[in-house]
Amino acid sequence: MGEKYDPFQRVGIYVPGGTAPLASTALMTVLLARVAGCPEIVVCTPCDKERQINGALLYAVRAAGATEIYRVGGSQAIAAMAYGTPTIRRVQKLFGPGNAYVVAAKRLLFGRVAIDLLPGPSELLVIADDTADPAFVAADLLAQAEHGSGHERIWCLSASANLLSKVSQQIATQLNTLSRREFIQRTLDANGWLVQVKSAYDAIKLANRIAPEHCEVMLKGGRRIAEQIRTAGAIFIGPHSPTVLGDYMAGPSHTLPTGGAGASFAGLTVDQFQRRTSVVEYSAAALKRSLPTLSKFAELEGLDAHGRSAQIRFAPRKGRK
Repeated sequence: MGEKYDPFQRVGIYVPGGTAPLASTALMTVLLARVAGCPEIVVCTPCDKERQINGALLYAVRAAGATEIYRVGGSQAIAAMAYGTPTIRRVQKLFGPGNAYVVAAKRLLFGRVAIDLLPGPSELLVIADDTADPAFVAADLLAQAEHGSGHERIWCLSASANLLSKVSQQIATQLNTLSRREFIQRTLDANGWLVQVKSAYDAIKLANRIAPEHCEVMLKGGRRIAEQIRTAGAIFIGPHSPTVLGDYMAGPSHTLPTGGAGASFAGLTVDQFQRRTSVVEYSAAALKRSLPTLSKFAELEGLDAHGRSAQIRFAPRKGRK
């Protein structure tokens, strides 16, 4: 009894590039496919108004190992890779983050093509107490709101009203210094929350219900608290572990579940670019020892052909010794 792992022969990866060219996503997805041994790695990414792909993004995709690159964005890119077109041959499995429409397309296509997980607009939930630096908390929240689709979600949970007040002040102060403040403000208005909870225990319960993509733990006993958070895509502990580390270099892949999908899905790993196959090889002696069990199951289920398919190998037949 055993297993074998084979790389998918043709995978499709979506790399966002609309409001920001996410070169880091190329490294966090395409490289994994390359390491897994996928021979055909198809990348779709949107182009700009001049029908060009950002130079840094294009270089990252090529350097990471993409074998085909198409200037197609949004849900139509997901559909093209799943169904196939005269230009883009269909793939076996889809990977990569995207906006709300990309995630919706992946949900609809599940079953027609294999899906990695549901990594949509960025999310960050911070659990903090009075030991946290409000400037750090605010900076991290603003960073994840910066993607700017308006569907990003950020939370800060704390039992300290004083900390939440200072975080709010820091957000207002820092926002005015940022180049993408209009994008950030859109997210803050739609999906930004500073929530006062009764205790760290209540914050943990709420975090596990929300299942955020990223969860920062900035309070005393951070490691102990982190052990109780079971649905986050990734957990960052302490004042010197900002989410941006995971975005760019800390690893593992920054392609993580969002929208509550973290309750069921984990982040992207190399093994997801391979498919597992069970392998069974019995000797005649082993099969013979198994006959009583096989026969009993077949009898219980009323499937006599099942039983016979094993029994026939030991039944005497004409012309057979």
